[in-house]
Amino acid sequence: MSEENRKLRVLCVEPGKPPEVKEIGSDLTSLQAEVAGLMECVYMDDGVVLVCNEEGKLNGMEMNRRLGDDIICGPFFLVGDDGEGDFISLTDSQIDNCQERFAQPEQFAEHEPNAEPFMRFITF
Repeated sequence: MSEENRKLRVLCVEPGKPPEVKEIGSDLTSLQAEVAGLMECVYMDDGVVLVCNEEGKLNGMEMNRRLGDDIICGPFFLVGDDGEGDFISLTDSQIDNCQERFAQPEQFAEHEPNAEPFMRFITF
């Protein structure tokens, strides 16, 4: 199987639903289909990457889960990081940890300030 067509074992998290283990293609089209658009990567602990729609808030996608002080809008998935910039399948341990962290669909108020798009400017 070529590198472009390999399958990745990921944990998909959709708004209002519990996480689901899934196998997806490693090609750009398959990855973008899982987040319904352009991808943004958020590097987490233990070699895990959260991949979400980078325009989720701008496009008014449904609020999904809290991540620190932020709210991820739209579907996202969690995938492993090989340390060299490529995605790899999650291990059983990573899946268990991520399922526990994102197990419960969250309730949100009608207006959540952290669901609004924002920019942070850092000057030197």
